[in-house]
Amino acid sequence: MVGEGHANPLMQRRRAGVLLHPTSLPGSEPVGTLGGEAYAFLDWASRAGFTLWQILPLHPPHEDGSPYACISAFAGDARLIDPRLLAERVGLSADSGTGEAMLARAHARLNETPAVWREAYQRFCEEQGPVWLDDYARFVVIRAREQGRPWWEWQPSLRDREPDAMERIEHEARDELERVRFAQFVFFDQWQDLRRRAQDLDILILGDMPIFVAHDSADVWTHRDLFDLDETGHPLTVAGVPPDYFSETGQRWGNPQYHWDRLEATGYRWWVERMRWALQTLDAVRIDHFRGFEASWGIPAEEPDATNGRWVPGPGEPFFRRLQDELGTLPLLAEDLGVITPEVTALRQHFDLPGMRILQFAFEGGGDNPYLPNNHDEASAVYTGTHDNDTTLGWFHSLSPEMQAHVINTLNEGGAEEMPWPLIRAAYRSVAQLAIVPMQDALALDTRARMNRPGTMDDGNWRWRFSWKQVPESRAAELQALARETNRL
Repeated sequence: MVGEGHANPLMQRRRAGVLLHPTSLPGSEPVGTLGGEAYAFLDWASRAGFTLWQILPLHPPHEDGSPYACISAFAGDARLIDPRLLAERVGLSADSGTGEAMLARAHARLNETPAVWREAYQRFCEEQGPVWLDDYARFVVIRAREQGRPWWEWQPSLRDREPDAMERIEHEARDELERVRFAQFVFFDQWQDLRRRAQDLDILILGDMPIFVAHDSADVWTHRDLFDLDETGHPLTVAGVPPDYFSETGQRWGNPQYHWDRLEATGYRWWVERMRWALQTLDAVRIDHFRGFEASWGIPAEEPDATNGRWVPGPGEPFFRRLQDELGTLPLLAEDLGVITPEVTALRQHFDLPGMRILQFAFEGGGDNPYLPNNHDEASAVYTGTHDNDTTLGWFHSLSPEMQAHVINTLNEGGAEEMPWPLIRAAYRSVAQLAIVPMQDALALDTRARMNRPGTMDDGNWRWRFSWKQVPESRAAELQALARETNRL
């Protein structure tokens, strides 16, 4: 059943959504923040008829900036903390600095802030400390002391989390650990304020959760027994995808594979806590590489590419039943792109999880292409493109003239509108309950606005930001009119 009364809030009504990671917001800081520009964006999105805001993972990335390879699956990206909001909260002047210097000044004034805020901080540390916060703080502090080396290269006592070594860190680095905890409190305090504003505007926030986590992360360091590692912390098998039409050697991602049997023995406790925290901070979650819960491609760690891997069974139905038993309704969206088996589809449908349809993929092959608008179903989210695709304008311009004509003819647009509008209109008209448009497409931007080029180390990956100068005055009204026309308001 899709529509009013459906347990999954994503499926309760037709919605239009916009895809924009907070780092891409405008502003004077190195990346977008959770301050005034974020609130202005939400107001604009509301005027444009969007009732869903999709973001990428909110966690702290490694040096390459990818939100899909983070040093924690729980912590927030402290770069997103807005210094002006923090200064106001603790009674500092607006020009008190940014980044870690600002956080240090704010932390020093903690005892001068209102009691309700201090108590909220204490509660946050008490509740999240045993789950992830304390281990994350230790990881960050030790990693800094080890000059950023990955945890398996730390001195053995720290690598192996020997009790005496952990006690010594707690004693020697008390202030540093406290500042890490404080930064996390500030991040989630600002994030929840922004989320409340979204709720006031009837905008759901759809987050993103990669199935696998980075090898160099607090999660793997803390829970080594749950991952396929040797005694020194190096992976034995890593995740990826097998050779296919797009790559003769597949993709070797390098994330360690899970020991699903050991996770099962704990009642999937780490995963339950991961999902619990996600659903305390988000309205719904997209699961990246959902097919890995049925089976994932395991590659011997010594292999240079993904050619010589094998399918490793995932946890399947028992895993999702456990999540349901612990957390109730699962407001999830399954990323089911690529070559998907009937078993993966059955798993998704068994738990009433919507899948994804990408319109840029719709025009190869014949009439049975599942991404063609005529083949969509209600229990899905249709996108013009994702963060991994070129912008729709860039994609269309890269096509041959013959393929461009084929796209226009297939969409029955007759060439009256320039891209990306034919694709946006097709998404909105789809029977899919959700129609989601990257901000780049909403602004009709070209390839220069692309967010990511998968499989590359391009310096421009994850760095795109929009400016208000790129937003035509009429754009919100145009998008709202389209949402109204297609019953997505």
